[in-house]
Amino acid sequence: MKITALMVLKCSGDGATDPIILANAYDVSQFGYFQRGGVKEFILFVGRTVAKRTPPNQRQSVQHEEYKVHSYNRNGLCALGFMDDHYPVRSAFSLLNKVLDEYQKNFGDSWRTIQSDVTQPWPYLNESLTKFQDPAEADKLLKIQRDLDETKIILHKTIDSVLARGEKLDSLVEKSSDLSAASQMFYKQAKKTNQCCTIL
Repeated sequence: MKITALMVLKCSGDGATDPIILANAYDVSQFGYFQRGGVKEFILFVGRTVAKRTPPNQRQSVQHEEYKVHSYNRNGLCALGFMDDHYPVRSAFSLLNKVLDEYQKNFGDSWRTIQSDVTQPWPYLNESLTKFQDPAEADKLLKIQRDLDETKIILHKTIDSVLARGEKLDSLVEKSSDLSAASQMFYKQAKKTNQCCTIL
């Protein structure tokens, strides 16, 4: 599961003008050094194309070979994520929703007046690209499910160890009942021996 790129774009909604890039972040380390420039250009091209074709207030996913582009257009502010096919869809859209929330919190509606691509990096997007490589960070339900699975494994191990310990406890109980019978025998023998030594 890998996120290759995250983008925030301004979409006009008319379908004629290309979306304007407001912020982007890439992780193209899995590609060869000489391929990275071409990969970034391809991501920009595909990002603009998908954003242009995502209707306002809609979400969509486009698949190409082993990659998916997830897009969420919220009233003209569009977030895109380029992920591999194994990244859960719910986690992807949860991440895009967080990115849009954070963008609007930081910049408000100033994005509506921007007329050309923004080249200045937005640190939050780079941090998100790193942080959300694990889908459980983006999706609280997935994180809870993973925690429950781990708890279930620990619980099974605990039950297995109790059952193994239970077998040992049974042998101790048998030994203690043998000890109890021997103690009773000792008590009876001691009582008989002490009877002959009593003086009236």
